[in-house]
Amino acid sequence: MLTRTIIESVVRSALAEDAPWGDLTVELAIPESARISTRLVAREPGVFSGGPLVAEAFRQLDPRIDVRGLVSEGAPFTAGDALATIAGPARGVLTAERVALNLAQRMSGVATLTSRFVAAVAHTQARIADTRKTTPGLRALEKHAVRAGGGANHRFGLSDAIMVKDNHLAALGAVDAATTTAALRDLRSRAGHTAAIVVEVDRLDQVEAVLEAGVTGVLLDNFSIADLIAGVRLIDGRAIAEASGGVSLDTVAEIAETGVDVISVGLLTHGARALDIGLDAA
Repeated sequence: MLTRTIIESVVRSALAEDAPWGDLTVELAIPESARISTRLVAREPGVFSGGPLVAEAFRQLDPRIDVRGLVSEGAPFTAGDALATIAGPARGVLTAERVALNLAQRMSGVATLTSRFVAAVAHTQARIADTRKTTPGLRALEKHAVRAGGGANHRFGLSDAIMVKDNHLAALGAVDAATTTAALRDLRSRAGHTAAIVVEVDRLDQVEAVLEAGVTGVLLDNFSIADLIAGVRLIDGRAIAEASGGVSLDTVAEIAETGVDVISVGLLTHGARALDIGLDAA
């Protein structure tokens, strides 16, 4: 999903934003002949992501810059670890530094938070998945980072799968069990046979009507623990049982223990903080 085209485009845009007319400081202070050797260093523990973008930032700024020893995506690290060495023309290294760090810090933050959620539910069958609550324009990066942290990707965008929420049902005129089932069956008949259909419910009494339509998954939204347990029993393997809404590191284990198959967590991307990663002269 994180294609070469996306990597090049994101980095090009970031460099243009940061140095639209060049780097005034290095152009006036740093001789063209100057060279520098640096290390990408972790200031705190975490899980790494963003390596391809780090390398691309320096490559685009000056192809003569050498990036070596870049740790792999999803690699855990501790404070003080060197994550890569970057050496070459000083002007290029210093100009690309902030963009490379911003990308690594943001993506590693997402990967690290995801890994904590994944660890919290490791004793259950539940998978941790992201949502579409991503930074506009950076979805591919953040979803890549979720995978680096051991999580799973939900749909990438609106074009990937059919997901019917409460407002969709209202627009369809689905006001009771019978009209809900009928509307969803009609939708299923018009969808391609490979298209997944997930339906969001916010009450237990909606579950059976949704299952009667033969959907792929049922999203139990903002359910209490007791209602999640009851919902999983009602679904009984007839569809994927997904929990969402108000999920935190404090609550995710208890949610997973209800027996749901998937827990979708918007916090993975919209709530992750950037990790402290720096570039130090070697």
